[in-house]
Amino acid sequence: MTYVSALHFHEARKEVIERVRSAGLTPPVEEVSLAEAFGRVLAADARSDRDYPPVARSVRDGFALRAQDLPGELEVIGEVRAGEASGLAVGQGEAIEIMTGAPVPAGADAIVMVEHVSREGARIRTQRTQKPGDFINPRGAEAKTGEVVVARGSRLGFPQVAMLATIGCTHVQVYRKPDVAILATGDEIVQVSDTPKEFQIRNSNAWSLACQVRRAGGCPRILPVARDQYPHTLELVEQGLASDLLLLSGGVSAGKYDIVEKVLADLDAEFFFTRVLIQPGQPLVFGRRQARFFFGLPGNPASTMVTFELFARAALDLLGGCADAPIPLAWARLTREFRHKTGLTRFLPARLDADGLSVTPVRWQGSGDVPALARANAFLVAAADREFWQAGEMIPVLLQ
Repeated sequence: MTYVSALHFHEARKEVIERVRSAGLTPPVEEVSLAEAFGRVLAADARSDRDYPPVARSVRDGFALRAQDLPGELEVIGEVRAGEASGLAVGQGEAIEIMTGAPVPAGADAIVMVEHVSREGARIRTQRTQKPGDFINPRGAEAKTGEVVVARGSRLGFPQVAMLATIGCTHVQVYRKPDVAILATGDEIVQVSDTPKEFQIRNSNAWSLACQVRRAGGCPRILPVARDQYPHTLELVEQGLASDLLLLSGGVSAGKYDIVEKVLADLDAEFFFTRVLIQPGQPLVFGRRQARFFFGLPGNPASTMVTFELFARAALDLLGGCADAPIPLAWARLTREFRHKTGLTRFLPARLDADGLSVTPVRWQGSGDVPALARANAFLVAAADREFWQAGEMIPVLLQ
């Protein structure tokens, strides 16, 4: 087998995205109601059913008038509210009281805000000047009839659902959610309901991965734990490769009983890389067998979580029909100084403050420290070529 053994962080993401895109695996399409559309990926362009707004509308409470009549004194000849049509027209020296969202009367080309006028009975006075178009949203300024307002391949968040409702979509075509098999490996792993012995651990990785898969728009399927025995691992890997994506946890390091790569190789799998220059998560395997992609994620919990978010989530987005696969990164200000070893891009547990602007590193004992991970709500992203950050400096943060 021929593959690049180790890649830098951005190189590995690029490799994942390009490999999955070039495979051209389009998921099946199904129809769901608008109530079920949130979080799904749109399978057909949604187009505007009319101009938006359908008429010119005021974006302020105030008075509709002719800009050329300002500054000055004008006669108020009527009122127009949102949700009603007005048969009135503005002439020279006239104004019509107007509410936000109401259609702009004929003859008017500007709105003066109510705060900027004084009124006595049916007359208003203002020292303001306005330009034609001020505080008016013209017809079709937001969208034209037939314009694509939500593109195929968009994941439907609440703004997109609002747009679909606006154009009258009661049902939408979406891509089927990818089926994702999750296979934890290792003789030391027992079920969550079991009482582990001192040398055993409960299967937390499968459950955290299932949450990450579900949040990313997939349907997780947890397989039985694969023991460190070739026939048992082979059988379960073959089962997992029947899914749209296979996520293996553990068994991809250089240990005597880490047999996942051998099993995959014996199944004629193609390997694209087996190591990424990050921590946690260096021993990361990405490949494909026939039309099925797989990731061999490291077995330590932090490694599993981080490598899914960085790499497997991108693959899952694309396999689910998404047009792109953004990484959930933000910037925050460090609350204390921070130091790490150079050479690897490190993703270290941290806690974003309630405002989301400040971040504090969480003390931990390494990538197996689940209590520290539970206290964190983000990961600091420490660049491979930098050793030290001062308190108050900005640093990238991988959001959870």
